[in-house]
Amino acid sequence: MGEESGEGLSREEYAAIAAFRLELRRFLAFSEAAAGKVGLPAQQHQALLAIAGHDGPPTVGFVAEQLLIAPQTAAELVSRMVEAGLLTKAASVQDRRRVALTPTPKAEALLARLTAAHLEELRTLEPALTRALGRMRRHATEG
Repeated sequence: MGEESGEGLSREEYAAIAAFRLELRRFLAFSEAAAGKVGLPAQQHQALLAIAGHDGPPTVGFVAEQLLIAPQTAAELVSRMVEAGLLTKAASVQDRRRVALTPTPKAEALLARLTAAHLEELRTLEPALTRALGRMRRHATEG
């Protein structure tokens, strides 16, 4: 697909990546707006998704890893979510030094509503995302 320095890349390669990024931005804009409509900041929505989808007791460190944020930032986010009634904290059963996070019924209801809307939006965007990925794949294998 061209050299790593970017020399020799074709207009089509740039267009393929631009199209893919556009579809990602459309989905992210939808996601942020949908979360905002239910009064949930996008970062809290992402944290709830990560926690709900985690196999095992999620911790503040896990939230930091999943959201690509510093542990202190994750701790502050979790504190705000506890204050908002979205999470509870309890000592981890496996390691009493760690704090396990659990979504509240309020958070679970919001997340179920948002996830249903997101799955529907992904069904809508799927053809464009598939086309964009296909274009990138073709250029990756041709280079």
